[in-house]
Parts: sequence; structure tokens; C-alpha cells
Amino acid sequence: MGEACHHADGVHPGLKGQALKRALGAAESRCADTQERLTPPRRRVLELLLESDGPLKAYDLIAAYGEAGEPAKPPTVYRALEFLERLGFAHRIESLNAYVPCRLEADGHMAAFLICDCCGAAQEFEPDLAPALVAAKAAGYAVRSVTLEARGRCPACPE
Repeated sequence: MGEACHHADGVHPGLKGQALKRALGAAESRCADTQERLTPPRRRVLELLLESDGPLKAYDLIAAYGEAGEPAKPPTVYRALEFLERLGFAHRIESLNAYVPCRLEADGHMAAFLICDCCGAAQEFEPDLAPALVAAKAAGYAVRSVTLEARGRCPACPE
């Protein structure tokens, strides 16, 4: 990678201000609808994910957890991530061993990501995997989840 692979032009921005408040409010409403609780630790981890400009590793979340700079205990963050994944508020990108907030409004969708090998940005999109899932069902598989990761370069990074 001869050229610098960082861009600071806001191509993959995290949520701030009112957009962040709306997203957290929507998460709280969805939790209330399903009789789940968005406890303060769960809310804080979701907030950090939503604010981030890219995927975050669990240890990044642990370090950034405290409002005054104090780290969280690892079990607190891991339990929150497990909850957020289970409810569809966050996804784990396996190849990066990192987490991103779910940016799609649909419940129960399949997670698919375009991952930039240069800057590390991850963009979620909705894949059309229906034919593959129909074939899997016909073959007797009971598919619980699908995560697709496509790697390359985003438009903002030099080739």
C-alpha cells in the first residue's frame, strides 16, 4: 500500500446529534415492543457503535466505554454485544473480528458488508440470497443466519 489509505471526508460517518438520539430512541422503542430492556450498558455500547465511523473491536469498545475515559469490564461489553446481535442492532464482521451497528431498518434481514481493504470502512447492504436459501431449504438445511463479506476498495480510497 504505497499511497495513504485514509480518508477523512465523511464518506462513512457515524451518527451524531439528533440522528444519534433518533437511532437510540428507535432502539429503545423496539426493545419495549419485544419486552426486552436496553439497559445502560447495552445502550452505551450501541451508542459507541452508532457514533463510530467504522467497525469497532470489542477492546475498542471496552476502552471507550466510560464517559469520563474509564474502561468497562470486558464481560459488560461482551454481554451487551451479545444482546445487540441477538436483537439485530449490531453485526459482527467475522473477518475483522469487529462490530458495526445495523444500518438497515428491516428485521431479520441477512447481513452483508462491503469492506474496504484500504481504510477499513464497512458498508452494509441487503443481498438477494433468496434463490440460495430456497436451494438450501430444498436440500434439508435449516439456515439460521447468513453473513456475506465482500472485500475490496471503497470509492474514496486510491487504487
